[in-house]
Amino acid sequence: MKKFFTTLAVALMLMTVPAQAQLKFGLTGGLNMTQMSYSEDLVEDNASNKTGFFVGPTVTFTLPVIGLGFDASALYDQRSAESKNSAETTTIKSKSIQVPINVRYGIGLGSMASVFAFAGPQFGFNIGDKTQALDEYTEWTLKSSNMSVNMGLSAMVLGHLQAKINYNIALGKTGEFEASSAAKAAGSAVGLGDAKANSWQVSLTYLF
Repeated sequence: MKKFFTTLAVALMLMTVPAQAQLKFGLTGGLNMTQMSYSEDLVEDNASNKTGFFVGPTVTFTLPVIGLGFDASALYDQRSAESKNSAETTTIKSKSIQVPINVRYGIGLGSMASVFAFAGPQFGFNIGDKTQALDEYTEWTLKSSNMSVNMGLSAMVLGHLQAKINYNIALGKTGEFEASSAAKAAGSAVGLGDAKANSWQVSLTYLF
């Protein structure tokens, strides 16, 4: 009899959780502010912050009773940063598909709003030009793929509109500075080194 009631309790719990879970689809759009950091003293100053954007579909899964949830997106992401050396200033650009997958924990503020913290990995896949000439001697080469981590806060209002702010931290190098073909032909190794691109991001998501 004890085993029967235990089995019944587990079954009821499994039936209740899906009923309370909320699966929603939506559209996300936002801005990122990118800052480059260098492994070598390749430029006079770190690259200046430049504003880019991202947009794409989002899915969220939430268990309201315990406040735990997940979200994932597939975002077209465009970023840029200004690189300064003794000769000129060049804008470094990247176009990629970014796939953030976050675990989040929220606290309800009544029926109209809630706030939550989130964190998780983000996987990026370059879809733009892989190599860009910075000057006569140096080229910037993006990695074909990269991985980063998101950490941030968000607020949900009216059950549909979600605002986020987060910091995106690159886990490895974003790209490499290499000598151009002309520099290599001349036996020069000017501009060797690599860099990471971290970004502050703000976004809005509308969930249907």
